[in-house]
Amino acid sequence: MADILEFRPRKPRRLGLCQYGHHAWQISKDRRFDVKSGKLVTHFRCTRCGTTKVEGT
Repeated sequence: MADILEFRPRKPRRLGLCQYGHHAWQISKDRRFDVKSGKLVTHFRCTRCGTTKVEGT
């Protein structure tokens, strides 16, 4: 009989330019105020991969 090979699970596919740090940032208007520091902040969300970043003002 032949040996049965197990398939390895696929790794999550990385998205084009985002994997090299070239995100398409867009301002997310969900949250504007940081409660902990008490400051207004700007939330950015990448339109391709969904990663978020925060910039304080």
